[in-house]
Amino acid sequence: MATSLTLVSHTLCPYVQRAAILLDEKNQLFERIYIDLANKPAWFKRVSPLGKVPLLKIADNNYLFESAPILEYLDETIGVPFHPQDPAERARHRAYIEFASQILNAIGTLYNAKDQEAFRSAEANLRSKFEHLETALSPDAPFFSGKDFSLVDCAFAPVFRYFDVFESFTHLTVLDDLKNTKNWRVELASRPSVQRAVKDTYAEDLKHFLHKRDSWMSELLRAHETATAAAE
Repeated sequence: MATSLTLVSHTLCPYVQRAAILLDEKNQLFERIYIDLANKPAWFKRVSPLGKVPLLKIADNNYLFESAPILEYLDETIGVPFHPQDPAERARHRAYIEFASQILNAIGTLYNAKDQEAFRSAEANLRSKFEHLETALSPDAPFFSGKDFSLVDCAFAPVFRYFDVFESFTHLTVLDDLKNTKNWRVELASRPSVQRAVKDTYAEDLKHFLHKRDSWMSELLRAHETATAAAE
C-alpha cells in the first residue's frame, strides 16, 4: 500500500504511540515526522487547534487531531476493524481507551510529584486504577478482549512502557501481584508493533525528560545514577 498518511509526532508522546502501533498492526505504510513541542513550527500551530500531537495528515491541508478519533478513523478505513462488532462491547472498549488516558494523566501526576508524600499518594491512586483493570482482564487471554488485538491494546501498550523505564531505577508497588495485568504487559511488550512505535533512544530520552522535572522521581533517578556510578 502506498504511503498516503503522515503521523506528526513527539518522541515521548504516548498518544502518538497508539496511532503508530495501529498503523503498524494494519501494515499501513506512513510517513512519520517529529516536532519539538517546546518550539512549535508555525505550520503546526495552524493545523493543531489544541497545540498537541498526534496529528494525522490524510490529504493536503487535511489533518485529524486527538488520538481517539484518529484511532477510530484508521480502524474504519484500513483493513479489518479491530473494534468489536457488538455495540455494547464496542462502547466498553471506548471506555477503557479513555481509562488508559486517565491512567496516563495519573502517571504524569506521579513523575511530577514534588515530594515523597505526594509521590506515594500518586502511586496509591495509580494502584487503585490498576486493581480495577485487573478485574477486567481474563487470566487466560493474551489481549484485552481475548485472543484478538484491539484498540484498547494500542492504548495500554504506551502505559506499560513508562513502567519499563521507571522500574529500571526505583521500585514501585503499582503493579505488584496483579497477575492478569502482568501477563498482558509482557504480551504487549513482545509485540513488534509496540517495539517499533518508539525510537531506540526512548528510555534515555524519558530519563532526560525526568531529570528536568525537579520532582521526587527525578531525585530517585539521580540517586540511582549516583549509586550506579559509585559501584563501577
